[in-house]
Amino acid sequence: MLTASVSGLDPDISPANAALQAARVAQAHGVGTADIEALVARHVTRRLFGIFGEPRVNVQSLNLAMERVFPRR
Repeated sequence: MLTASVSGLDPDISPANAALQAARVAQAHGVGTADIEALVARHVTRRLFGIFGEPRVNVQSLNLAMERVFPRR
C-alpha cells in the first residue's frame, strides 16, 4: 500500500489499494461495500492521454465525497 513520491506527500492511492480498503470503510460508514466500490470507481483518474501515468484515486477528494454521500451517524 505504500508508495513513494518526490515529496513523500502523495495524495493518491491506486484503485487496487482503494478496493482493498472498501469493506473496512463501508463498515465504518454503515453502508454496503458495493456502494463504496461504486464511489471509488467514480473517483479514479485515468492515465493522461491514455498513456502517461498510472490510474489513481485522490484520497482527499474521495473522503470528501464519502462524507457528503455517506455521512457517519
